[in-house]
Amino acid sequence: MTLLPLAFDGVLGLALLWLAWRLLATPDLFRAIVLFIAFGLLMALVWVRLNAPDVALAEAAIGAGLTGALLLAALARLDKSSRNSSGGKNQMQFRLLLVVLLCTLATGLGYAVLSLPSSAPGLSELVAQNLETSGVSNPVTAVLLNFRAYDTLLELGVLLLALLGVWSLGGIPESHDSSPGPVLDLLSRLLVPLLILVVGYLLWAGAHAPGGAFQAGSVLGAAGVLLLLAGWRLDARFAGLSLRITLAAGLGMFVVVAVALIFVGRYLLEYPVPFAGTLILLIEAAATLSIGITLAALFLGGRPETGVRR
Repeated sequence: MTLLPLAFDGVLGLALLWLAWRLLATPDLFRAIVLFIAFGLLMALVWVRLNAPDVALAEAAIGAGLTGALLLAALARLDKSSRNSSGGKNQMQFRLLLVVLLCTLATGLGYAVLSLPSSAPGLSELVAQNLETSGVSNPVTAVLLNFRAYDTLLELGVLLLALLGVWSLGGIPESHDSSPGPVLDLLSRLLVPLLILVVGYLLWAGAHAPGGAFQAGSVLGAAGVLLLLAGWRLDARFAGLSLRITLAAGLGMFVVVAVALIFVGRYLLEYPVPFAGTLILLIEAAATLSIGITLAALFLGGRPETGVRR
């Protein structure tokens, strides 16, 4: 019985290496994106095998799902000549540069692993000792929203900056209106309400089980992408200030809480123990909404100015 899990892990590791090589070596961008999505799904399975369900949820939703959708949307907007260009010398130089960069990265990672002390205590015991004062019982949520909350604050800022960068390129690219078809239309009507329920569950369960703002926000973003694929567009009345407030709500809630805590004599994001759980839930709720809308807006590919709701 012990050989079967070992064989499964071995096959899984070899499959990851093969997929990584194929998606980097193929000249076909569409095939590379499909391989990337498959790689993300296998990586989610790897995190499950490593007993990291929080990371597995994020990898499946963001790494395989939404990132793949964003890459496919970007590919659809590329000029066909640049998409299929095979310029021999330039392509060979690019591959050589890629090999050099990958070898440098592998050398650095290998040196870092070999330099680790033989008996590193880690931070898991320290987190477990202070878990009761964090406001949540899930150690991952405690680290992300309490012990290292400023890291999460900066991640929300980076995500918002990415959207601003996309918006700076102009409005939504012109697209030919076409019917989504009965299958996609029915699928969106059935799945979107179910996805919203999953969002609520992941948000609430994140305090004591795998889940949280990033997992819930990625599922909300997937629901938004599905609606966009089905032809839904935001009404022009909500594409201005209301949309911008929603996008900045997660980062804004973080900043408001941080400033308020400093004014009452505490350190940055040092929550009072009696109110830690409530403050974390407020921040996660705002972050979930912002992450979901931001991911859907990134898929849209431009600054929404006008639109008609289906």
